[in-house]
Amino acid sequence: MTKIPGPPSFEGLKRRIAQHRERQDSGRSRDHFVRETYRLGVLDARAKAREWFDRYPKAAYWTEVESWRKLDGDQIEFTMRRLPSAD
Repeated sequence: MTKIPGPPSFEGLKRRIAQHRERQDSGRSRDHFVRETYRLGVLDARAKAREWFDRYPKAAYWTEVESWRKLDGDQIEFTMRRLPSAD
């Protein structure tokens, strides 16, 4: 008489998912950039970006506009990125 095996254990799958998530989380923590996203009118968006560049100079903080897009109603959504310190 042949014994039919039961369903597979999900422990191996659970372990692999946990390892994958841990690697993803550790990758994010190595980034070290400070990011802030804004949604402003065109003139206010330019002023906010200029404020960041004045306060956190690009040469010291690697400040940059990481991404931006134009929205309806003359609005700009953008993300500013910089290092936490100039060390």
